[in-house]
Amino acid sequence: MKIEKNRVVALSYTLVVDGAIADQATAERPLEYIHGTGMLLPRFEEEVAGKEPGEDYAFTLSPEEGYGVHNPAHVFDIPISAFAIDGEIRHDLLVVGRTIPMLNQAGQVVQGTVAAVKEDAVSMDFNHPMAGKTLNFSGNVVSVREATQKELTEGLHGEYLPEEEHCCKKGKGGCHRGDKKEGECCKEKGDSHCDCHHEDCDCDK
Repeated sequence: MKIEKNRVVALSYTLVVDGAIADQATAERPLEYIHGTGMLLPRFEEEVAGKEPGEDYAFTLSPEEGYGVHNPAHVFDIPISAFAIDGEIRHDLLVVGRTIPMLNQAGQVVQGTVAAVKEDAVSMDFNHPMAGKTLNFSGNVVSVREATQKELTEGLHGEYLPEEEHCCKKGKGGCHRGDKKEGECCKEKGDSHCDCHHEDCDCDK
């Protein structure tokens, strides 16, 4: 069976960036996605389309084909007071290269990377971590199958459901929030305390 739209694909892959391995998935724990539904980079899906289980692949994506070029306009100086909790600046969080979830003006959670720490401000980079990078992918097609109607409607791991229906729950993969009771949702808006590794849970989304 070939990789085509609305088929569930499992891939092993190695991503090399700047000469070093940046990410990878093994055949035992592959990347799974529904092809043609926008889950992966469009050019990535184009490169693997038509391949069958057992086939290898290797290709390179330019920054424009990947996560875009680095845009200086997405780097902002934020008052250091914004990083205070109970009136105390969290200097332990303010480490160059560290990713910190923050709320934007629309109340949405966005991931920012600490670019520089100044006396009264912190430069936060809201570009994608791979912006400006050339992406070198190689791997193997592990399996291909038709997606079920439930998967097409709800997502492969329930990602199309409302957050409260698919977020990490205590007792189902590792919620470490002590203030949550059994069955309650572990993840809340901006919550970075959920450490769920259950295959049916996407508490990092």
